[in-house]
Amino acid sequence: MIPINPLEHQNAMKTLYSKCVAWVCQKHRINRMELDILLFLANNPCYDTATDIVEVRCLSKSQVSASISTLEEHGFLKKMYTDGNRKTAHLILCDAASEIVTDGHKAQERFAAIMLEGLSKEELDCMKRCMEHMQNNIHRFLKEEGK
Repeated sequence: MIPINPLEHQNAMKTLYSKCVAWVCQKHRINRMELDILLFLANNPCYDTATDIVEVRCLSKSQVSASISTLEEHGFLKKMYTDGNRKTAHLILCDAASEIVTDGHKAQERFAAIMLEGLSKEELDCMKRCMEHMQNNIHRFLKEEGK
């Protein structure tokens, strides 16, 4: 028996997050995947390739690729190649994306405030450690299964 089943709450959290970020997508005329990619790059500067986004977020390669192309066409991000390596494109946020990222951060802060209201610092620290541990378990398992 699983003592806590995170899947029971997954849809409610996804629904809340979608409601919190919907205005950002509408205001800037982008879709949710495009917003998620911009925020991922802004929030995780050490992960800056399409492969990073696919692996860390467990997203579909084709959806990420299509969204990156759209974001690049609209001038929200650009690709940079280093050391003559034309195989690995590093994704750089452009100034045109700054307002979207700012609004996205506001939406993420609202989401966190609603979801975490009433939790103590100790509870939040414990939850963070547990979530990181579970995430590491999941990624380790998925990596091993991929072999």
